[in-house]
Amino acid sequence: MEDVQRLLRSGADKVAINTAAIARPELIREVSNRFGSQCMVLSIEAKKVSEGKWDAFTDNGRERSGLDVHEWIQQAVELGAGEILLTSIDQEGTRNGFDLELTQSVSEMVPVPVIASGGMGSVQDLFNVVRLGKADAVAMADILHYDRMSLPEIREAALVEHMHVRRV
Repeated sequence: MEDVQRLLRSGADKVAINTAAIARPELIREVSNRFGSQCMVLSIEAKKVSEGKWDAFTDNGRERSGLDVHEWIQQAVELGAGEILLTSIDQEGTRNGFDLELTQSVSEMVPVPVIASGGMGSVQDLFNVVRLGKADAVAMADILHYDRMSLPEIREAALVEHMHVRRV
């Protein structure tokens, strides 16, 4: 709780929590009750284990938690998670697109926003995960870090596709 308070006082609007939330799920309720559910983002690192099934991982995707992603997300939302940051370990860093099946299945089961992460190689991947995966937002790193596209270029492409994009 002290870490969350320090981050918020430093200017953060939201705090994404994964490993600590899995270790102590009640932390989700505590953060949500004290700072608001809009502040409590559950970070999920998901790895596909069989058809239609993903396990949640911790410690930057290194440790299997033993939790089913869908069951864990449902529990976390009931505890007060206000958003889900959903990273596909299988797609992360591949530039092959987001895990549309995973994103859609989570987006359809929860009433809170889902942020897709892991795999963006092109703006078409952005369009696909929003339209087909039903993501509310997208996290992107590689495409920006390696200067393959700029944020203004991505925004413009999204606007051309009539997607809602925040103006800067």
